[in-house]
This record gives sequence, C-alpha cells and structure tokens, in this order.
Amino acid sequence: MNRKIVVVSMLLSVGVGGWSMASAQVPPVPVPEENPITEGKRVLGKILFWEEQLSSDDTVACGTCHRPASGGADPRFGRHTGTDMGTIDDVWGSPGVVHMNEAGEPAPHPVFGHEPQVTPRRAPSNFGAIWATEQFWDGRAASEFLDPLTGEVAIASGGSLENQAIAPFFNPVEMARPGRTWDDLTGKIEGVAPLALATNLPSDVAEAIEANSDYPTLFEEAFSDSEITPVRIAFAIATYQRTLVADQTPWDLYMAGDETALSEAGVYGWRTFQALHCDKCHEPPLFTNNDFFNISLRLMEYDLGRQPVTGDEEDGGEMKVPSLRNVGLRDRFMHTGEFGRLSEAIMFYDQLVSLPGMDEIPGIGSYQFNLNGYDTYDLESFLRIGLADPRVANETFPFDRPTLRSELVEETD
Repeated sequence: MNRKIVVVSMLLSVGVGGWSMASAQVPPVPVPEENPITEGKRVLGKILFWEEQLSSDDTVACGTCHRPASGGADPRFGRHTGTDMGTIDDVWGSPGVVHMNEAGEPAPHPVFGHEPQVTPRRAPSNFGAIWATEQFWDGRAASEFLDPLTGEVAIASGGSLENQAIAPFFNPVEMARPGRTWDDLTGKIEGVAPLALATNLPSDVAEAIEANSDYPTLFEEAFSDSEITPVRIAFAIATYQRTLVADQTPWDLYMAGDETALSEAGVYGWRTFQALHCDKCHEPPLFTNNDFFNISLRLMEYDLGRQPVTGDEEDGGEMKVPSLRNVGLRDRFMHTGEFGRLSEAIMFYDQLVSLPGMDEIPGIGSYQFNLNGYDTYDLESFLRIGLADPRVANETFPFDRPTLRSELVEETD
C-alpha cells in the first residue's frame, strides 16, 4: 500500500478523544482537542524531531537520544560523575552538547572539559510517553501546556507531550547554550534549510521538503500561515510522537489469539511475569502504570527524584515506572543506566538490597522473586523478544528516520 494512503487512513481514524488503533491491546492514543493530528503537523514534527540544527551547536536532535532501533532510548552513554569519579553517585547518562558560554562558544566544563556534557539521568524511551499525563522520570512536564511567551493556556489538559517536546531546547546540558531565548531558536529555524545536516531522508520527509524547501513554508503547510512560534513547534513534535504507536509485538499478536506468536520460552516468561507480580507496576497492555516509585536504586542524597516537583517528602527518590515495550532493544537500563544487560536489570529485583525510602510493590509488599535459571531465561526471552515491535527494531514506517550527521562522526571516532 502507498505510504501516503497508509498515513491518510490512520488520520481518518483520529477523533477528539483519541486515535483508534489496529491493535486491540493498547488503548486509544489520547489527543488533546487543541492539537488534533493532521498530516502537515505530523511530517513537520518528524522533521523537527530529527533536526540537529535545533541545538545551539548543531550536534543534537531530539532523536539523537530517542532512536527507534534502541527502543526509543539512547544507544550512547557517558559517565556523569556527580561530585567525584568512580563512586556510588556515578550515572551512565546521555551525552548532550559541549559546555558553551552565552555567546555559544565552547568553554571548558569543570567536570567534562571539552567533551560533551552528560545528563544526570538516562534518556527514557519516548514511545510509551504518549499515554502518560506527566513526562520525564520525575513527572515535571505537566498536563497543562502554557504558551511559553504569553503564559496563556494552550492546552488545558493532556499537553504533557507538548511540555516535554520543547524543554530540551533550553537545557544547557542537552541542547542549548546558557541564556538561549525563544527568539534565538525561532530565528535560527527561519534561516536554516530543513534537515540540511542529515542524509537518507525517509520518503515522507523528503517529499515534504522537496515541496516546501524552508521552514516557514513547512509551518504554513501545517498551520495555514508561516509564523514559527513555540506553541506550533511543540504542537508539531507532539503530534509526530503521538503517531509512534508500537503495538505490533509478538505479545500483542498472542493476546489477539495467535498462539504461535510467542515462543515456548516467551509464553513461560509471560506467565512468570504475572506470577512475580511484575504487572503490578509494569501493567499490561502499556507495561507501565505511569506511577512513581522509589525502587532504591540510588540514595536520595544523590537524586531526590519526584520530590522537587511535588514538594512532598514522601515522593523522595521516586521515578516514573517506564514502559517495558521494546525494552529488549535498549542498550542500558534503569534511569541511572546502571545495567548494560537486560539480565542484570532482572537480577537487580531478585537480589535487591533495601535502601532507605524504598517503596513496596502495590498490594503485594516486598520484592522476593527467588528466581531460578529457567525463570530468568524465560522472563528475559519474553521481555526481549515478546515485547519488541519489529517495525521499531527495523526502523520501518512510522519509525523510519534520517541518518544524523552526529552518527557519522560517532562512527569515525
């Protein structure tokens, strides 16, 4: 089927309350009425999501830290050392931009020097975010979305993706020089050629840029006039993300009646997943309940988690429960990036050492898995293969993307 027909057929199923998906497992995608999905916004959002020129030094796009073949997470990692190197406060975070002064010139950082700075938490997968009412590990991107310039309400409820979409543009570790303003960003967008640094553009993106060779005309195609505003940038990127529904996993097919979709180990792993009450937090079909828990991965003196967002000491150390869909594609695990193998993340729960403030499993109590070798093998098989959408793993539509210039630099380093 022609790709444009596929997109149009998806868009025809969009309603004010959500997006009716082919899979019977995942719920409809919630779409705020102030930002309905349109094809113009979707393709503009896709271009912006993969645009390295949105960073102050042209090295980082949104997609740099959220690559489909890595399960929507970051295949790269660097060490964030905290106050010193090689101690318990170290985190394997996501590399961002080099430290800059307010003029945008590289300036040595006291910890990272002239190397890219590293975030104090791993970049989470962006795929499960479309059902969450709050974004980021600590939930600081809320449901109400305000126009960054006027403070007026742009989305009354359901706009956490819009809040999340624009935050990295002004983070001096992730994408920005200190003191960056919206005038700086929108002015830059107006003056650059779309995806000029990228290669191997997906066909929908290439066709859009061929028809509209600059950003003002792309914004006019999406919004009926060429003005580039913070709200429109957020609306476009959030619209694109709402079309990334990874709902064609072997587990989805198995639950729909295809008993051959999961391997024997996968079936046993699914049963083990339920028997161990993993589903109390990683609740199917999204494999998250989007709640916040302190699983005792770090001491609160190193990361207060959700507490600074809510002001409630009871939320100290709590982080959002991540979706396990496509978890087997990720390169590192947990918000600290502490584990480089999925099996290590599984064994963390089996060998958990209780630290102060650890929350219990809802309705169950303490973590007491007592796994044997068969349990571990089956559980990993279910998570790694049973929850992986092949379109995500292979980066096929709608998860296709361009090749970033920074990737080519990575290959030569």
